[in-house]
Parts: sequence; structure tokens; C-alpha cells
Amino acid sequence: MGDRKWVIGSAWPYINSVPHLGNMIGSVLSADVFARYLRLRGDDVVFVSGSDEHGTPIEVEAFQLGIEPRTYTDRMHEVVSRLFKLWDISFDNYTRTESPTHVEFTRRFYMEIYERGYIITRDEEVPYCPRDRIYLPDRFVVGTCPYCGYERARGDQCEQCGRLLEPRQLVGPRCAVCGSHPQWTTTRHWYLDLTRLEGQIRRYVEDNPHLPENAKQMSLAMIKEGLRPRAITRDNKWGIPAPFPGAEGKTIYVWFEAVLGYISAVIEKSPEWERYWKDRDTRIVFFVGKDNIPFHVIVLPALLMANGGGYTLPTTTASTEYLMYEGDKFSKSRRWGIWIDEALGLMPVDYWRFVLVYIRPETRDTSFSWATALEIINKVMNDDIGNYVHRVLTFIRSRMGGAVPPRGSPEPTDEEFIRRAMRLLGEAERRYERVELRDALHAVVEIAREGNRYLNARAPWDLAKTDPDMAGTVMYHAYWSLKMLGVGLYPVTPGTMARMWGMMGLGAGPRTWEEAMRPPEPGTRLGDVRPLFHKIGEDEYRDMMRRLNEIREAKAKAAYPWEAVYLPDEAH
Repeated sequence: MGDRKWVIGSAWPYINSVPHLGNMIGSVLSADVFARYLRLRGDDVVFVSGSDEHGTPIEVEAFQLGIEPRTYTDRMHEVVSRLFKLWDISFDNYTRTESPTHVEFTRRFYMEIYERGYIITRDEEVPYCPRDRIYLPDRFVVGTCPYCGYERARGDQCEQCGRLLEPRQLVGPRCAVCGSHPQWTTTRHWYLDLTRLEGQIRRYVEDNPHLPENAKQMSLAMIKEGLRPRAITRDNKWGIPAPFPGAEGKTIYVWFEAVLGYISAVIEKSPEWERYWKDRDTRIVFFVGKDNIPFHVIVLPALLMANGGGYTLPTTTASTEYLMYEGDKFSKSRRWGIWIDEALGLMPVDYWRFVLVYIRPETRDTSFSWATALEIINKVMNDDIGNYVHRVLTFIRSRMGGAVPPRGSPEPTDEEFIRRAMRLLGEAERRYERVELRDALHAVVEIAREGNRYLNARAPWDLAKTDPDMAGTVMYHAYWSLKMLGVGLYPVTPGTMARMWGMMGLGAGPRTWEEAMRPPEPGTRLGDVRPLFHKIGEDEYRDMMRRLNEIREAKAKAAYPWEAVYLPDEAH
């Protein structure tokens, strides 16, 4: 550990709206937890993402608002960037697709592919909406999926079965803006010749031991059907101008340029970017929801292969299943779900981070419910973790002069407790390494549960009356276990663990994973000890729901999308 190099990327959020809780755990938050863990290990990490701001959805909405698309995305990028900071996301670079670095890199990258013969042209019929008088990109044609029958499939992909699609394949296609049936008109577009790359992509997927099962199986199913050329260009105006000869008036399709942002964001961050993206020893990991699997596991590796510039292929794509809200999909139109700005007005951000990682949908769809969330907060966070931390630190403060006692002469029970705690931290480490973040968190929580059982069995409050030295030995080992707990929880709840570190007299927060293993220094003086968490009762829950309604009523009155964002001056 400590000599590894990583590029960590979270899927670029489309900036026409604020992410919801499902978006957060599917990409940004999961990537942050993993990046924080790697930094504790001493690894060289660059963690990047950015606002995906091009394409017809923003172009259409800006037109309807009577503003320029750039005005729209400038403001939305500003507020979403601020929200991520309030969520304690530790990006090394959160940028945007309008960044000059990204625009220049994308155009150069595609010209290099063009010059190597992997881009072909085709005249094709594309959908045009006569009512709205716009060409309809894939995502603005909706209809029934020919594979699974899902009635709201988009023209580029079915979110139900994950298949890549083209608008002509949809049954009963219609304009996503007005619902009318599109006309078909002939235009020329530039395509990535995926057919020529099919064998290389198949080997990349089949031979990759790091891909999660859902990403591997979905990708292999698509490859088995045969990879067809995919259009790189679009007829919309708001985007990166296509660089190909004869492609004047065309722009690069948002998906084909946003995935290159993982490279351009590192270029923007570091003049030594090739040390990350062109070193075979670099581990490259993307965090996405399962609907993003095809573009990360098939399209981006294909682009890197076609470019021939010596880029390192991604190590894995950590793809979650879907997070539902109270058993149903998040829906902005129905106001069904919680968006990350609203969350800040309801509970402290570390409560949200902990709950979302605790229920992370790693192998199957999971549903966020308030009943489950409150149980996790009240029983796991408050009773198991918070109560244990408070018991240990208040006892040392009140009964041992506020300083860590000497280790003394431990009994087998004390040594076995530390061994169990270390085994649990080792299990968490193994889970973190495999990007099994939910199970890593569960393993760390067990340290607190073991600690509570240890205190109950050893009863230091009784020992303090008859054998003060042995009581000190018990509290020394309990304090040691808090170091393991703090280090293990830091990637998930960094703000709270930094506070706990201060209460323990250890400074501003854990710096390395190895700190957990080092025995405490006797005599370390504690800081001010306060509860880490508090229970949320029925009255507070009702107040939270009233607050949520107030926030939404205020947002509903906004004239522009960026005004319909709850942005507290400070996190709740």
C-alpha cells in the first residue's frame, strides 16, 4: 500500500437539474468514500468529475426560458459545485464540459481517431420535430423498447434493460418535448466504427477480473448481439463543434464527449497528467449507476483503443443497481424522492452519507425509506457508535483525569477484544479494496458493537472501585478500539470522525490507515467530549417533513432552475 496510483472518476452529472439521493450514492458519494479510503492508505489519488452541460435538453429549456444555454449552465454549475462541497465531496477537480481544456482536448482526441481511420460517415434519416422545429437527438425520441417492451425507452438506451438503441428501433416513437410523431429527414453524420473494435472490446471485458458482475454480463450480452457503428455527431447547436472535415454545423454527442472528461479533468488538474493516464500501473475506476455501464465499459475503452495514444484502459467500472425511494423510482415531475439540496435542510450531511452507504445498492436494487433511515440513525449511528464513543470518552474524562491511562497488565479478555477489533478493521479493509463499500461500513460498525459488549463484560465502573489499574487497562483498550473505529468510518463520515479525533485529543482527523493499528500514547489528554449523534424522534421527524414542504413550496416559486435550489449558507 502507499505506492499505488489511481484515477477515480464519478459519472458527470447532467446539469439541467440537481442530483437526487440515487444519483449521489450511484456515483459521486461512492467515489468520494473510495477516494478517501485510498488517501488514508497513502496512495496517489486524483479524483475528478464535472458538470455535463451540453446537448438538446439544456438547449430546449434555455430557449423556453428566453436565455442562452451558457447562462443556464453557468448558474447551474455554480450551485451544484457548491452542493457537492456542502456534501463534503473531496474532488481534486470538479470541472465542466465547457472548460476550454475539455473542448480543446475532445476535438484533438477525435481528430486523432479520425486520422487513424476509425471514424466513418453515413447519410441517415434522423428524427425531426415539425412542431418544435428541431432535430431530435436520440434522447429526445421516446417510445417502446423493442427488446423488453418498456414504454418510456429513450432513443439511445433503454433504462429498463440497459440496451443501447437507435431512434428507428423504438416502437411508436414520439418527440419527448411535445409528444408528436417525428418526421424523418436525411443528414450526414460521423460514426465510431465499433464493429472493427469488437474483438478487442470482448477481450477487455472477458479478461477483466475487476468488473462487477452486472457490468460484465450486461456488456457481454451487448457484444454477443454485435457492436454496430455509433454516431458521434449531432445536429444540435449547443455543444462542442465537431472537428472533422465537412462536419461544419455538427456537434459532438454529449455522451461521446463527457466520457473524455475523465482525461481532460486530470489534464486540467496536473501538467503531469500522462503519469496517470498513460502509465500501465495506474488503476482507473469509474463510479456509475447501471444505466451508464455501456458508455463506460464499452464505448470509452473503444475510444481509447481507437485513438492509439497509449492510454491506460479503465481497471473497472463500479456500477451500482438503482436506489428507489419508498419503493418507487425517483421522479422530479411527481416530486417523488429527496434531492441533495433538500437533504441539507433536513439532517446533518454525515447522517445522509452514513445512511446511503449503509444501504448502498451494490448487488440489487434497494429502496430508501424513512423508517429504515431513522432506524439506522437511531440504532446504528446513535446507540451502537455514538453511545460507545461517549461511554469511553466520558469515563476517561470523569474517572481518569481526562487522559488516556497506561496499558497496565492486560488480561486475555482485553487482548482478545483488540484482536477482534483488528480483524473487523481488516475485513473492512478487504471490502474497501474490492469497492464493497456497504459491507466495509458494516464491518466497521461491528467494532463499536464489540466495544459495547466488551465494556458490559469488563464493567470498568466496578473495577474502578476495587482495582483502578485494571479499570485503566480496560479503558486503554477501549480507547484503542476508538482509533480503529475512527479510521474505518472516516471515508464515510469525515466531518464527524474529525470531531471525534479532536475529542480524543488526536488532532484534526485521521491521516493514515495505519494510525488505527498503533497503540495509544498514555497520557494523551482528551478534548471537549460531546455526543456524536442524536436520535430523531417522531416530533423531529414531523418537523423535518414540514421543513421539506416549506423548501419545496419556496422552490416552486422560482423563475429559473438555479433559483429552485435550496442552498443554505452552511450545512444543516
